[in-house]
Amino acid sequence: MFKTYTFPSVFEGNNTDLRNVSPDLINGIKIYHNGDGYVIGNLALTEGVSPHRNINSAPDELDYNILLKSGLLIANQRLGNPLTITTGFPFSTFQLYKEVASGLINNQHVIEYDAATYGGGSKKNVQVDIDNVQVIPEVIGCAIALRKGMTKASGNFFVMSLGYGTLEGLLSTEGGIVQRTSLSTYGLRYAVNLLEKELSKQYYLELKTEHQIDAAFQKGVIFLNRKRIDIKPLRDKVLRQYYEDVISPAMRKAFNDNDFTLSHVMYLAGGGAMYPELVNCFKQEFQDILDLEVAHEPQALASRGYCINSSQLNGGVKSTAVGLDIGNASTIVSMFDENNLSSETTIPADY
Repeated sequence: MFKTYTFPSVFEGNNTDLRNVSPDLINGIKIYHNGDGYVIGNLALTEGVSPHRNINSAPDELDYNILLKSGLLIANQRLGNPLTITTGFPFSTFQLYKEVASGLINNQHVIEYDAATYGGGSKKNVQVDIDNVQVIPEVIGCAIALRKGMTKASGNFFVMSLGYGTLEGLLSTEGGIVQRTSLSTYGLRYAVNLLEKELSKQYYLELKTEHQIDAAFQKGVIFLNRKRIDIKPLRDKVLRQYYEDVISPAMRKAFNDNDFTLSHVMYLAGGGAMYPELVNCFKQEFQDILDLEVAHEPQALASRGYCINSSQLNGGVKSTAVGLDIGNASTIVSMFDENNLSSETTIPADY
């Protein structure tokens, strides 16, 4: 039903000549912004020294602009012009950023990029035209995907989006969301920082950035001083601590007993749903209350909900609809696969 393209939300300034260092655009994104070159995503991880990104950055900040251009470039290369874009922010920043982001995106973009990284020649310019744009809360994107995507969820259900920068949740009903139940709190970054503190007690972390620590967190392995260190047991420990200290108290505050009489299903989405230990924490708390389900390819759920929303903005036209999730860990671009609506093509996320 969807084609989904994913790359890590990291970048680094780089004006060196990079030729034939990547197999394709998604792995070789190099964007020029205000005359300066930046390597993005997987290319930043392979060619960069200190790839980074601010957490929950504002739309007018450099990293948001670079990741936006990267997402628009990928969408344009697949669909052409014009595009209808839906994107989102956490509830905690949605009202603050939605107008600025909408104004930034709903424009004509001239994107300069370097195709030489994947053997495509040299610098190129592409014009990206935006036909329509809407900015919605991230967790509502997840709810849209659950109801109108392959899950076809019906009735009332809880949805928890376990992102890197922010954890979001709410109760969704056939008539809309229950605003009172919406919650927004610390994301997986809380657990990653706990892991970093524990590791630093025993090892010198060699000036690794937060996103490099996160990459090791996802893999369960870190290399320090030419030694391979299994960090899965420590990762499970800090995930349990994160659940007990942050997630469970937030849900107790947001969801009351009456809410649990309205629904007996909770869906988990976001990159955090890929960690069995964190999913088990939910199961242990709600084993006698709810049926717990991990959404299909949970890290891409919000992006696909955005894509469905874009097609609705278009009056049902799928060929120009794009969902763009500029996340703190991954940027995910989703569009409909009209050649094979029964299949899903996903370039693996970075967790």
